[in-house]
Amino acid sequence: MTEETTEISLTVNGERVTRTVPVRRHLVDFLRLDLNLTGSHLACEHGVCGACTVRVDGVVARGCLMLAVQANGADVVTIEGLSASGEVADLQMEFETRNAAQCGFCTPGMVLTSAELLSQMRPDGGVPDRDVIRDHLSGNLCRCTGYQAIVDAVEATARARVGQTAGETP
Repeated sequence: MTEETTEISLTVNGERVTRTVPVRRHLVDFLRLDLNLTGSHLACEHGVCGACTVRVDGVVARGCLMLAVQANGADVVTIEGLSASGEVADLQMEFETRNAAQCGFCTPGMVLTSAELLSQMRPDGGVPDRDVIRDHLSGNLCRCTGYQAIVDAVEATARARVGQTAGETP
């Protein structure tokens, strides 16, 4: 019995990609196996850990819960594309400075999810408080950092983006 395949065409990190894929291949497997974009990881395969996080049409999505064929025509951004764009350079620096990326397995998903939160900040300088940051990241699991350093990095990035220092209120 041969596996059914279909052709898909989508934009990945700004480049148009057309491939023939098995119809049951998950998006994260397509990115890793077909495009060699290995930043997103396959871990729980149930959508609860966040290691497979990517952006699909501007929204954070779980690549293990989405089939590659469902991304046909979509705009997909991986951690590689987000990093190359420079959009999260400040956030990545804070992750490094605060040792929030210990083993690195969860880091791509944490950065993508944090970037989503930071993109929702109010233009008047409203910085998300620590509870909001924790809540937004609650779908991403980390076994190494205990989350404190990750929350610190996101908060510091948010404050820096609006010109605030730690402890300062808007």
